Amino acid sequence: MDWSAFRSHFPVTRRWAFFDHAAVSPLPDTAVAELDWYARTVAENGIAAIHDVVAKVSRVRDLAAKLVNTPTVEDIAFVPNTTVGIGLIAEGYPWKPGENVVLAAEEYPSNQYPWLNLAGRGVEVRRVPSRGNRVRIDDIEAAINDKTRVLSISAVEFASGFRNDLDALGEVCRRRGVFFFVDAIQALGAFDIDVQRTPIDALAADGHKWMLAPEGAGFAYVRREWVDRLHPIGVGAHSVVNPFEYHTIDFTLKPHAGRWEGGALNVPGIFALGASLELILAAGIDTISERVLDLTDYLCNRASSIGCDVFSSRTGNDRSGIVSLTRPGVEPKELMKRCRAAGVIVNNRAHRLRVSPHAYNTTDEIDRLVDVLK
Repeated sequence: MDWSAFRSHFPVTRRWAFFDHAAVSPLPDTAVAELDWYARTVAENGIAAIHDVVAKVSRVRDLAAKLVNTPTVEDIAFVPNTTVGIGLIAEGYPWKPGENVVLAAEEYPSNQYPWLNLAGRGVEVRRVPSRGNRVRIDDIEAAINDKTRVLSISAVEFASGFRNDLDALGEVCRRRGVFFFVDAIQALGAFDIDVQRTPIDALAADGHKWMLAPEGAGFAYVRREWVDRLHPIGVGAHSVVNPFEYHTIDFTLKPHAGRWEGGALNVPGIFALGASLELILAAGIDTISERVLDLTDYLCNRASSIGCDVFSSRTGNDRSGIVSLTRPGVEPKELMKRCRAAGVIVNNRAHRLRVSPHAYNTTDEIDRLVDVLK
């Protein structure tokens, strides 16, 4: 892989060593070009450009389906953020009082609050604590009982960087008859998620992290067998089978994930998402994953050599693009400020320095970070 060619698409590299893709990523120039195309086209044509717009949205849906390997593009619904995607399941699941959902205690708030919001419907949230830097599968299974209906978990935990074994967790869910939901925002774009291989019932992710897209442009996947079993929320004009027959009220919902696209989409954001997905898919997810892991392995070795403690599990498939570090005697907020002053972008999560490089980053940039940490 010629990473210099891939890197050339990222203007951010002219000023910053950017290692905060687990927060909000910079855009590649191809995504910026799509935003510009949309603005100019609508400015010059307005509604007359509708056919071009619809065709481009359809193309991006194809790319999203390819990314998660679903053969049916209608199983993809565009959502403005991961929270909305989680809400489709949290609010739409046919709950009965006394039932429960299981999740990891270290989940990002967006994968906790929608479930906690179900308390008024008699739904219990069972939070499984980590053991150090890992979420153990046997602990998750031990939390599942005959009242568990949903397991909701991140593909990669946002603070520790622990990568959950989705295949193994999916098998647990199938064996125990539990709906399997995945918050995929810290994985999609950097690591493979295959909904044909892994029995994921639904997932969601905004595009602004590893998919290198703008905020407010993401997608959800819902396995077809669940579409009619979930109560649809956010229903609107575009949720029905004949969305453009505005003068005929026929409340026949689309028989696929399209029923959750009730209103207008974030079209410019979706166009930019498509450009970024094209860049990622052209490079290859496996190739990107290998590059990201090589960079984070290099980072961990360099950071350890200067006395930093690596909190993240770096064992086998536990590894991800997120590395959580501490520097004894120095507050992580102070480290983050010093890095920013030196042109290095990192973040602070769970009172640790969080470093999250993407495939276009280089070992030279990591050396710049290590020089600051010294």
